[in-house]
Amino acid sequence: MTQSEKYEVFKALHERSGAFVIPNPWNAGTARMLTSLGFEALATTSAGHAFSVGRRDSTAALSRDEILMNAQEIVDATHLPVSADLEGGFGISPEACAETIRLAADIGLVGGSIEDATGNPDDPIFEFELAVERVAAACKTARDLPFALTARAENFLFDRPDLDDTISRLQAFVKVGADVVYAPGLPDLDAIRTVCEAIDKPVNVVMGLSGPTFSVEELQAVGVKRISVGGSFARAALGAFMRAAKEVKEHGTFDYTADAIPDAEASSYMATKEKPF
Repeated sequence: MTQSEKYEVFKALHERSGAFVIPNPWNAGTARMLTSLGFEALATTSAGHAFSVGRRDSTAALSRDEILMNAQEIVDATHLPVSADLEGGFGISPEACAETIRLAADIGLVGGSIEDATGNPDDPIFEFELAVERVAAACKTARDLPFALTARAENFLFDRPDLDDTISRLQAFVKVGADVVYAPGLPDLDAIRTVCEAIDKPVNVVMGLSGPTFSVEELQAVGVKRISVGGSFARAALGAFMRAAKEVKEHGTFDYTADAIPDAEASSYMATKEKPF
């Protein structure tokens, strides 16, 4: 499937009725495993990748080149459309965001997100007008590509639980061309419903980040179109790893192996020359 064909598949997922899940692999192997389960699209996770290389999830810890290299490995490991967590666009200026989108499309990604978080703990969210300008520049570049732009409002991740401002930002992002909007960290179904009712574009919601979780059916009922899991699959894998390691260190037993998938099964998901996907 060509990149343009993948983009059309990805676009159609957002246009059909009901919600769909877009899980987040953090490397080629997990991308192949999720592909084997029948998911229809994948999204990268900066957190999952950061943990896998011993870094914290931040723009200070991971460069644009590193993020795109990880995304390239995932794109190459699956026939599915892949969208990327592009953090804050790797630069303050609108031009930096636009360049990030161009580079993302160059490696075969058909979607990606730009967030309004600054990376500065003393001033964590971009001022409204600049946030909108950054998304506008990203959207202008995406418009000429097979690329769906997701715009993120990060208030709730940075102790700014201002739903009105969050909605105003998302609405402004839609006006300048965002294809999908996303406000991670919304506290409950009522807040999610309020966002969905205020926006006339597909809304992405992340499950497993923090707080309560809701089923696909519950999220679909309040208007959610796309459901991601962020770094939670990666953290679930790390949780199993630490439980196994602690069992061996503290008890000298190896009962964890009962929950491990067999080597033959793990190998069956991976590539060979005869089975590139």
